[in-house]
Amino acid sequence: MANVIFYEKPGCINNTKQKKILQNAGHTLDVHNLLTTSWTLEKLRPFFGDRLVQEWFNPTAPRIKSGEIIPRQLDEKTALHLMIADPLLIRRPLIQVKEVFQVGFDVEQIDSWIGLNSLSLEIEDLETCPNTHK
Repeated sequence: MANVIFYEKPGCINNTKQKKILQNAGHTLDVHNLLTTSWTLEKLRPFFGDRLVQEWFNPTAPRIKSGEIIPRQLDEKTALHLMIADPLLIRRPLIQVKEVFQVGFDVEQIDSWIGLNSLSLEIEDLETCPNTHK
């Protein structure tokens, strides 16, 4: 089983479900508040790997929903600076196991990476905030 460093927004319903899935699979969690972590470019960048910049962002963040920030129009450096200044913009959760970093909670990807109890998983959207009104 893995020691998972997990950056969350406290009180987020989906982050709570995600942590429970990891714990039920036998992983230990080292949980951090995404919003109060002192982010730097060097500390934040590894979580996004080779994903497109627009995939780094939380689509339900108020500044994105309002159209103030349009992630697909941003370059990497600008995106990182915006997220450091306003961590609500960061897609959640951020997960680290040893030297491997990931953003978001793709159940299949995490299962193949560190293992989950796949048979007991309910397939549901664990990334879109259920409090978001469309």
